[in-house]
Amino acid sequence: MKTAKNYKFWFCTGSQDLYGDECLRKVAEHSRIIVEELNKSGVLPFELVWKPTLITNELIRKTFNEANADEECAGVITWMHTFSPAKSWILGLKEYRKPLCHLHTQFNKEIPYDTIDMDFMNENQSAHGGREYGHIVTRMGIERKVIVGHWADRNVQERIASWMRTAVGIVESSHIRVCRIADNMRNVAVTEGDKVEAQIKFGWEVDSYPVNEIADYVNDVSKGDVDTLVDEYYSKYDIILEGRDPEEFKRHVAVQAQIEIGFEKFLEEKGYQAIVTHFGDLGSLQQLPGLAIQRLMEKGYGFGAEGDWKTAAMVRLMKIMTAGMKDAKGTSMMEDYTYNLVPGKEGILQSHMLEVCPSIADGRIGIKVCPLSMGNREDPARLVFTSKAGPAIATSLIDLGDRFRLIINDVECKKVEKPMPKLPVGSAFWTPQPNLATGAEAWILAGGAHHTAFTYDLTAEQMGDWAAAMGIEAVYIDKDTNIRNFKNELRWNEAAFRK
Repeated sequence: MKTAKNYKFWFCTGSQDLYGDECLRKVAEHSRIIVEELNKSGVLPFELVWKPTLITNELIRKTFNEANADEECAGVITWMHTFSPAKSWILGLKEYRKPLCHLHTQFNKEIPYDTIDMDFMNENQSAHGGREYGHIVTRMGIERKVIVGHWADRNVQERIASWMRTAVGIVESSHIRVCRIADNMRNVAVTEGDKVEAQIKFGWEVDSYPVNEIADYVNDVSKGDVDTLVDEYYSKYDIILEGRDPEEFKRHVAVQAQIEIGFEKFLEEKGYQAIVTHFGDLGSLQQLPGLAIQRLMEKGYGFGAEGDWKTAAMVRLMKIMTAGMKDAKGTSMMEDYTYNLVPGKEGILQSHMLEVCPSIADGRIGIKVCPLSMGNREDPARLVFTSKAGPAIATSLIDLGDRFRLIINDVECKKVEKPMPKLPVGSAFWTPQPNLATGAEAWILAGGAHHTAFTYDLTAEQMGDWAAAMGIEAVYIDKDTNIRNFKNELRWNEAAFRK
């Protein structure tokens, strides 16, 4: 599945004609240089496209509407080189529909103490113009990212790069379609939610299909295609028989290969980028999809278990936001399972009964075939591994009835103290910030789910910016969290986000 698109971002410079043509020539020259150097930096994940200096109401409006119409444009970065009267921006901003970043920078890094004069002051008024522009964007209530600093500084470039990935997530959110196979797990609350409101807020389309409609696609897969994929499995993964007959083992693996091919064909033909299954309704499927779902996630599909369409969409969103990222460590659906409460070694063992994405694996990946009490089907094949170590985030999007809330927890993934040879699933072990007790208490107070959309490759800031662009509440659980302040924040949010 293709996750990366050829998105571009427009760089729009604001000015006005009060200081004459020579000043405007320098504004355009400086703007071009900044765009060229940022593109050459190797830091930005997407190309920056220079646009002519915006000095009139008409040109600003025309440029923003062209950005709206350009399918390759994922957002606009604005820079006020000189003073740009903000009333000129009102109509353009009012009609603009894509992510917006205000880069508050200036061409020169240092004040030219020996030569500075009024001509220089007039031509280099970013400190002045950025405030005029910022005022009108705030007054209009438009969500945007503000990045402050010199454009050549690595930290500023990395913040622009980070925002670009969030912007792509904002744009791509409206393209996410989730295929629900069967319904939610009975009597489970957190995987439910208002799908109509989700489409209004996020643009997600969530549709349901009877399981046998997709099972027909599985049954139609040819033996030759199955054999080819099984050969790929056997060349790529370690085969862990654990005493099972090799031929019987291979037949179980072949079932998952057939499911992977059939499911992928169904999703491609129907135009879905995420899928939800439920072990309680498997129809004519021989096994609960395990290895097959793991492989689909690795290809970029979102996934949620037991009807959890919100997690499926969030996993897909994160896959899109991290597409093409150098040295990416992985993104997956996860579930909280069991604690380690030994003092000094606290943490949560994360896994699922089958479906953990192998993109997060550290080292070799194996295939096992093991019994599964849920689903009432034959023993499913699955990929087994342990996750990478390092910082990551776990997120939970929940429906509170009158609004959505995104909970974002910084976590530290660690290696488990001892091997777990009898655990036949992919797993991770992490400690939530600021510590297990406070992190878990805050998560529960916020109403967080047991399923999470987890990634090593995005930050809490990026996901919070996405939530802000969607107009929903975001709460952060991190190194600075304490319960008294956290409870107050939830109370304030209750008032701020009330419909």
